[in-house]
Amino acid sequence: MSPRLRAWAELLRLPALCTVPGDVLAGAAAAGVRPGRRTLLAVGASVCLYEAGMALNDWADRAEDAVDRPHRPLPSGRVRPAAALTAAGALTAAGLGLAARAGRPALTVAAPLAATVWAYDLALKHTPAGPAAMAAARALDLLLGAATAGRTRAALPSAALLGAHTLAVTTVSRTEARGGNAVAPLAALAATALLAHRLPAARGAAATRGLPGPTPATGTAAHPTTARTRTPAAGMAGTRTPAAGAPAARTRHAAAPAAFAPRPADALVPALAALYALTAARPYAHAVLNPSPQLTQRAVGAGIRATVPLQAALAARSGARAGALLVAALAPLGARLARKVSIT
Repeated sequence: MSPRLRAWAELLRLPALCTVPGDVLAGAAAAGVRPGRRTLLAVGASVCLYEAGMALNDWADRAEDAVDRPHRPLPSGRVRPAAALTAAGALTAAGLGLAARAGRPALTVAAPLAATVWAYDLALKHTPAGPAAMAAARALDLLLGAATAGRTRAALPSAALLGAHTLAVTTVSRTEARGGNAVAPLAALAATALLAHRLPAARGAAATRGLPGPTPATGTAAHPTTARTRTPAAGMAGTRTPAAGAPAARTRHAAAPAAFAPRPADALVPALAALYALTAARPYAHAVLNPSPQLTQRAVGAGIRATVPLQAALAARSGARAGALLVAALAPLGARLARKVSIT
């Protein structure tokens, strides 16, 4: 990697980029739809807005970094501040443009997401509202995936869980440059344990409705009791009403118990929840015992990496097993990149 490319990779925190697509995919899963063209456009919008925030973050913190992190691309002179600000503006415009192509509901979510990113970096980061603003940005990013289907309400529980995780990580990150605070990593450790316990306990939108997942043809979920029935007339529910006195065994609802049978995705959720906890718990515990800058930075990095198995677990609990595995596959890539470029 050339020095110039490496400088931009550090500025944009390339390894953290692997934590971005899972937001949209988890949101789409929570909405009960199969990813399609609009989902891909939303992923592109999410990536652009995230990287805009990375560039803007270093531009806004360039004076502080000159003291605490003189090796960063801007204070070291490897990237000009004007170039970083220009990149932030261009990436924001690109993100909003891609969201617009994904549909008006997606743009309706992407616009406040972009506003939250800029507000956090320019005004809120060093205030008590900073962690909440960052949590709101992550939650909106997940809702962006659900907005491609116009079903953001269905994704609110998943967005809340992802926002809670982000709130914990961001709170720890506020002391990573100087350390000395064991309370924040202790609270993050407790939050991680609570979230890991909560993930298998609640099922996503498609699962709670008893839906097997999205169908390839429509992108929407089909009810197991109507999958083989014929619609007798327009506007009917798609099932036949049994004749009076007819025994229930003769109705065409034999597939209904399958809605309550264990599915492969159900077994995947506890495994991903455990992976999420294992990724973040040990570094958090080390930062509690010794809140030095080095261990606090490691805890922040682990919290960021733990976002991926969390996203995968959220997708799996909504019944999107393939999507969950796809998101989880981003974790090794992020870990590999983190060995070359710092994730924080």
